[in-house]
Amino acid sequence: MAAALLPETAPRLLTPETIRAAAKQSQGIQIVPLSLRRAIKRYLRDQDRTHMNRKVLLLSASFERAKGTGAELAAAATRGALLDDPRAPSGAEQRAARWKVRSAYGDIGLRYREDETVAYVASRMPAIYAACYRVLREVRRRLPDFAPASVLDFGAGPSSALWAMRAVWPKSIERVNLVEPSKEMQRAGKNLLDNLKGLPLIHSYDSIQELNRNIKKHERRHDLVISSYALGEIPSLNDRITIVRQLWDLTSDVLVLLEPGTPQGAKIISQMRSYILWMEKRKCRKIEKSTRAAPSEMKSIVSQESPLKNGAFVVAPCPHDGRCPLKNTDKYCHFVQRLERTSSQRAYKRSNGVPLRGFEDEKFCYVALRRGKRPEEAWPLDGMKFETLKERHAKRNPEDLIIDYEEQFLSDGDEEVPADAEDSLVPYDSDAQELSLFHETEEEELEEQPVRADLGGGWGRIIYSPLRRGRQVQMDVCRATKRDASEGAFERIVITQSKNPTMHHQARRSLWGDLWPF
Repeated sequence: MAAALLPETAPRLLTPETIRAAAKQSQGIQIVPLSLRRAIKRYLRDQDRTHMNRKVLLLSASFERAKGTGAELAAAATRGALLDDPRAPSGAEQRAARWKVRSAYGDIGLRYREDETVAYVASRMPAIYAACYRVLREVRRRLPDFAPASVLDFGAGPSSALWAMRAVWPKSIERVNLVEPSKEMQRAGKNLLDNLKGLPLIHSYDSIQELNRNIKKHERRHDLVISSYALGEIPSLNDRITIVRQLWDLTSDVLVLLEPGTPQGAKIISQMRSYILWMEKRKCRKIEKSTRAAPSEMKSIVSQESPLKNGAFVVAPCPHDGRCPLKNTDKYCHFVQRLERTSSQRAYKRSNGVPLRGFEDEKFCYVALRRGKRPEEAWPLDGMKFETLKERHAKRNPEDLIIDYEEQFLSDGDEEVPADAEDSLVPYDSDAQELSLFHETEEEELEEQPVRADLGGGWGRIIYSPLRRGRQVQMDVCRATKRDASEGAFERIVITQSKNPTMHHQARRSLWGDLWPF
């Protein structure tokens, strides 16, 4: 049925080159913006930095204890009275125990003290910014017409996601609501944003309930709602579902959930993804039943009462809206973003006496959902034919195979180089490194290309790093198995140079997190 709606005779603008550009979603090493690095330096300069290395280690240890406790409670699916961390050590490290922030709706996160907040800004904020920027950048590429004016950031912390949103949509954002239960984190975020120009209207709240009480009803819907590294701090599955349902009710267009790239983080993202899709499918079924039984006047009333679009679909990373194919397996869906370490990270992070590398890899899991129905698009390789390597060689012109050996050697006259001919100088590796500083807008120019990866089910997602063995490339791809992207599967695809040299060329340049056309 869906194939009949997508005639192959429709005009297509896709070529192997444009497909390769549209499939590129991964990003090279991320450099934290200079404005954020200066803001972190300024913030740390005003804080007590004594024993900072120990504070960073204690913060990391407290994350591990909270993660273990959250995993136990998630397995039990009960709301625990976790005022004290049961895994908190005794003795001198008792001060590192975390405390849960509770509300009428259950646990809503962790409370950060002043020393923990300073350690978080120094060690974790740059990495979380890089992960948020990577995810939001893909949302912008997949949704070129999406420019959020109102934003809600749940679990904002020191406003890491806000810095990323300003980098991705520098002109469209007008109003930002931050929900952060920790007062120390609120103060740190405000301090980091000082002296910045062109900021949108920003309000901070302790909880979603306080936000709903203090803003008008017509302003409660936000174009973009994001929760970054916050759901994992909520130990109970019931509390987590309650929070996500509230966030979805506050979303008018796009919801982004981001968690650490661990098995527990991937499980949280998978559960919340399944819950929202199931909830919207059930809502659509109820509306269909009511509209069938109701007269025409009642149908118009129902349509006026629900201004939001019915249904939901996954923008990224999943190419389908079905059950996660990695569920109940030994694998989990996550991605990696490499970033250049800032001076504060190099100064305060330890590595068991070994000098730190100049970069670090931040693993993360995410899902971006949009209200409405997934658009039905033609698959990118529909109607395209590719030559085999043998057929390509058969079409070669014999004259092109003749080698002119005289052109391989320079004559005496060719060796004379004018003094002002800078373009003919021999390039060195150091020159390439210096020139790369002046070509940072290459990716931005690529994003302005008219051909982009659409939201149909024809684009799979590369999970894990492709294996390049000789003249073949093996890739683990999550893909849609139906044209309407209602079901998906996890497959290993082998691309050989002899059968398809064009796609083999693209496969050799594909990275973890890129798209793959079908």
